[in-house]
Amino acid sequence: MRPHLIIFLLALLTVAASAAPAQDSDTSPHARKVARMVTPVYPDLARRLQMSGVVKLTATVAPDGSVKSTKPLGGHPLFVKAAQDAVTNWKFAPAREETQELVELHFKPQ
Repeated sequence: MRPHLIIFLLALLTVAASAAPAQDSDTSPHARKVARMVTPVYPDLARRLQMSGVVKLTATVAPDGSVKSTKPLGGHPLFVKAAQDAVTNWKFAPAREETQELVELHFKPQ
């Protein structure tokens, strides 16, 4: 992995978490912290075409912090699968209830 990509994604996640909309009344009003983040694999075709893009998705997170499912909210289809595959393997901090977390990932050619 490229260290600058990991640092960029961590910084981006921090910004995205602080800008997340208020949760429904049955979930926590604050975004859950990411305990373990998996960096998405940059698609080979996108790399060859020097494409960049942003993927937004919601992650349904179980009380134990595991990601139960993801739903894309927007982004180039070439990046959506890579983003979903990565976020599905993330681990969030435990909470009392299941929550919906907003995740935004930026893909830039290196």
